[in-house]
Amino acid sequence: MTDRYFDQMGAHFARKIYAGPKGAIRLAVLTRDLEEWMAELGEADQSFRVLDVGAGLGHISEWLAVRGHRVTLCEPSAEMLEGARERLDALPSAYPVEYLQAALQDLPERGQTYDLVICHAVLEWLADPAAAMACLRQMVNPKGAISLALYNRDALIYKNLIKGQFRKLRRNQLAGEGGRSLTPQQPLDPREALDWAAAAGLERIHQTGIRVFHDYMHEPFKTQSSERDVIEQELLYSRHPAYSQLGRYLHWWLRPATA
Repeated sequence: MTDRYFDQMGAHFARKIYAGPKGAIRLAVLTRDLEEWMAELGEADQSFRVLDVGAGLGHISEWLAVRGHRVTLCEPSAEMLEGARERLDALPSAYPVEYLQAALQDLPERGQTYDLVICHAVLEWLADPAAAMACLRQMVNPKGAISLALYNRDALIYKNLIKGQFRKLRRNQLAGEGGRSLTPQQPLDPREALDWAAAAGLERIHQTGIRVFHDYMHEPFKTQSSERDVIEQELLYSRHPAYSQLGRYLHWWLRPATA
């Protein structure tokens, strides 16, 4: 297995992920979490050094830059990086965004550390996500944090159970297939990912589920529900102990472990 990047897929990615409710829910939950959790790092008006790894088209970087943070945006796909640049260069930001075309694994050798490292929907596309977790730890300051969103294997299993796709589960056919599939090639077991974090010297402080019910909704209920109502309910139930584990993605707030 090799790392998967999104070269020549920018338009497809934007249409499938960000143009509909899936992307809107994801952005709403992530930004709500970040607004609350970043308060742990310092004062509300403080400008943090932020690294956005695998930033895609730059939606989270945009949210951070307009709030006065010093953002370094990293994306291995040239097409995606250019799309992010087009989005961000016109922003009324106090600090210019730094752009890097590089893989996550190549970043620690730069010797830079950050107050906040963003890594959303990246590890599940990599051949060695455990090693990538260790790389993230190397780039966060001792008093900083990592915002990690990972594709939840448990939720994918549950979706297949609901659909009665038992043969697929018996064969463990959970990875995405085909060059244009946006189902990750390596859905992550949250327990394994938490072990990787601990091995890297990280503690999980907070967890939220992203899309805890939307992806399980049947028609016609899905199309009859307004995006605003869906987002409102997703935000409401994203931290409920009975439903947060069902999120298609899990959002973790990781801090360097204290002795």
